[in-house]
Amino acid sequence: MVNRFVDLAPRAGDLRLQRGDPHVQFLDREGVEILSAERGERIVGALRKNFFRVHAPSVDRRAAHVNKPCVENASARGKMMAAPAESVPETMIAIDPDETGGPDVLKPVRRPVPRPGAGEVLIRVAAAGVNRPDVMQRKGLYPPPPGAPSIPGLEIAGEVAATGEGADDALIGQPVCALVAGGGYAEYCVAPAGQCLPVPGALSMAEAAAMPETLFTVWTNLYERAYAVEGDTVLVHGGTSGIGTMAILLGRLFGVRTIVTAGSESKCRAAVRIGADHAINYKERDFVEEVKAITGGRGVQAVLDMVGGDYLPRNLACLAEDGRHVSIAVQRGAKAEIPIFDIMRRRLTITGSTLRGRPVEFKSLVADELMRTVWPFVGEGRLKPVIDSTFPLAEAAAAHARMEAGDHIGKIVLEMRR
Repeated sequence: MVNRFVDLAPRAGDLRLQRGDPHVQFLDREGVEILSAERGERIVGALRKNFFRVHAPSVDRRAAHVNKPCVENASARGKMMAAPAESVPETMIAIDPDETGGPDVLKPVRRPVPRPGAGEVLIRVAAAGVNRPDVMQRKGLYPPPPGAPSIPGLEIAGEVAATGEGADDALIGQPVCALVAGGGYAEYCVAPAGQCLPVPGALSMAEAAAMPETLFTVWTNLYERAYAVEGDTVLVHGGTSGIGTMAILLGRLFGVRTIVTAGSESKCRAAVRIGADHAINYKERDFVEEVKAITGGRGVQAVLDMVGGDYLPRNLACLAEDGRHVSIAVQRGAKAEIPIFDIMRRRLTITGSTLRGRPVEFKSLVADELMRTVWPFVGEGRLKPVIDSTFPLAEAAAAHARMEAGDHIGKIVLEMRR
């Protein structure tokens, strides 16, 4: 039942809903998605049971048949189509360690080129982003979800080399970046077509490869789960990480003030140069007291936390009334003691999510949402990831060593320097 009129703004670069009742249903398109009422005028939060594609083709998708609905059985094996057989080799170079351990286990090996299944595309990889979950997988602490490749790598950019059954063969030859559940550290990688986004001329392939994992993560957690809207102030830990820098950049675009933490004065200065409104050296200052001082004692509307453990109660102390806390990692531990009555008294919300194991349908919905709300900024050159360094694929061990050293600012990227 439709409880309140909802207006979708026609502009491609923005997705707005009027204030209204929760659980509003839209009944006039391909299916049904239940949307929660937004807190402000800008960002839509979506409940995750039933999905309705609100993304009408108001964006020019010259390169983006990529976000057509995926074929349901994405694990089914389809035939490669429309690409000359000789253009796709039988084997490829990949990083696929046989054992867990330190960075030295990341050595180039030869593996079969994967074949795209129904609704999938095969991408000739030009670059792949390096992320903290890759490090955890290498150590044996974060195994791939069922059906995912053992090859690490959660985000890639390259050119579509072949398509599986049900995927549009017009995609072949198009430059795309994609969120994947694994397989990125290789010359070829399979991706669901719905999780791909076109690479505009404003991005290099290395920049495009550094976008999907952090962009999907920040968008779904800070803007959907935490309902951050224009005028809010948010606290983001790890301000110079890939996640942190993306949160800063999106905040600048959407009018969200960011307070970040970092482990040195030089990193704090870097965060401010990138666009953070405030940066706190957590090794020198108490971030709880600093947040209270910065906000005049009111606190922040949301916290995006990748630390966990004993940070959780401290984060809650940073929240304003009706504030939202979102956990996306537990680097300091998966357990914490929290003040339940204080949560009740101040009406706080504690939530969190993981992304890698979510279904293709969900990730495709997010890709469509990003295509409407964020990708116009990318096309204009107004949103680019912060790149710390690039390494050739054969030097994946060095890339992981740099990430573990903790000195990087922004994203580390592997390039296929053929």
